[in-house]
Amino acid sequence: MALVMNDETEALQHRRRFIGRDLIGLAVIIAIAAIGYFAFPDNLALLTRMITIALLVLSLDLVTGYCGVATLGHAALFGSGAYAAGIMSAHYGINDPLLMMLAGISGGAAAGLLCGAIILRAHGLPQLVLSIALINLFHEFANKASSWTGGSDGLSGIAPDPVFGLFEFDLYGHTAFFFGMALLLIVFVLLRFLVRSPFGMLCRAIKQDPLRIRAMGASPKAALIRMYAISGAVAGVGGALNAISTQVVGLDSLSFTQSAEALVMLVLGGTGSLFGALSGTVIFMLFEDYVSAANPFHWLTMVGALLIAVVLFAPKGLYGTAAAFVGRRGEQRS
Repeated sequence: MALVMNDETEALQHRRRFIGRDLIGLAVIIAIAAIGYFAFPDNLALLTRMITIALLVLSLDLVTGYCGVATLGHAALFGSGAYAAGIMSAHYGINDPLLMMLAGISGGAAAGLLCGAIILRAHGLPQLVLSIALINLFHEFANKASSWTGGSDGLSGIAPDPVFGLFEFDLYGHTAFFFGMALLLIVFVLLRFLVRSPFGMLCRAIKQDPLRIRAMGASPKAALIRMYAISGAVAGVGGALNAISTQVVGLDSLSFTQSAEALVMLVLGGTGSLFGALSGTVIFMLFEDYVSAANPFHWLTMVGALLIAVVLFAPKGLYGTAAAFVGRRGEQRS
């Protein structure tokens, strides 16, 4: 009886520690957003762009960091969400931001199901080849379907209504920034619950030992396809936010470059960690923006040097390495 009570007490303390860390993490995210808002009052478009890409990197972390699926075509999910939201507004006149967001989620989830069903038929390097082929197919399809997507000219005519009928999307980007932050916080909280749920633990176990999971009677492929659909929904939120905030959708949202940069940001922050995905996005995009403005001719060299240094000296990513260091110090003190 005493052992059971001790186990319950330890589990409760463990849960409280996780909740405390989550609350601290959310406070840090809000604080960073507030600092960015006051530090870049004339460049809120950059901060909103960071939020959209952060949602893409979070979605990539779900399948790569937590499930171990290699992919370089995740922008297909992001772009599908963007085009779904944009088409709703430009072609059907449905301009409510929440309905456009719902369309983006649906488009991203559908693309996630399709891509997952194809990519998960292979393993390792063949997965990368399939993902690259898929992003090129999505890009070419969007280019050819110009009557719907605008082709290489981009999809214009997107005119979102005010949020809740009160907050208009102004030229300064205030509404887009706050709308994006609200979405990011909601998605982040939901994903924290997801990765700690039995389903999230199952996906982590599949990454570690899929054969054992199959021997236990579970279906790794079915679980991974579900996670791919969830990942697509998250990427779709980012794509829809991009369409709403910029009021145009271009083929660059379905580009291989977008996918590759998202993977770089994830590795920079640390895979298998939602906080790592966010930190990698912020660090990369701020560094890229600052360096490209300071030295427009050699900024790619500086970005490359940063990535080489991180891979060599912080292989778990910047956040992952820092978290591991803090954890070791805590163990030494205890």
